[in-house]
Parts: sequence; C-alpha cells; structure tokens
Amino acid sequence: MNKEEIIVNIEKALDEIRPFLNSDGGDISLVEVIDDKHVKVRLEGACTSCSLSVSTMKAGVETTIKKYVPQIETVENIA
Repeated sequence: MNKEEIIVNIEKALDEIRPFLNSDGGDISLVEVIDDKHVKVRLEGACTSCSLSVSTMKAGVETTIKKYVPQIETVENIA
C-alpha cells in the first residue's frame, strides 16, 4: 500500500468512527502518518476532556484503523 492509499484507508476508518464520536459531541481528524506505520490523530470537541478518551483511542480508533491498514503499528492522539 502506498502513502496515498494508506491515507485514504485511514480516512475511511475515521469516517466509520466519526458518527460515534459526533453523537457525544466530539470528532477526530488525521494529523499525519509517519513512515507508513505511525498515525497521529487529534480528538476534538467533547473528546478532548472525556475521561474515556484513552479507551476510545485504543478500543475504537486504533482497532478500526488497523482493520483498514494492518501495517499501522501505533496510533497516537496529539493535543
């Protein structure tokens, strides 16, 4: 998978997650992809102060991104 395909597939993963975040007043955006293996995202809105954001990142965001792009090793939320 080339860089462009990786980004497109990550955006598809985020589109799958976004309705759940939106329903709680939050959102997510892709910040960057490093070495085709590491993803940085930004949780926005209500997600920035939510006590469950760590669980959301691990169980929701990271799992879904890896489903679309299996070569991804890490997903990190940047403030």
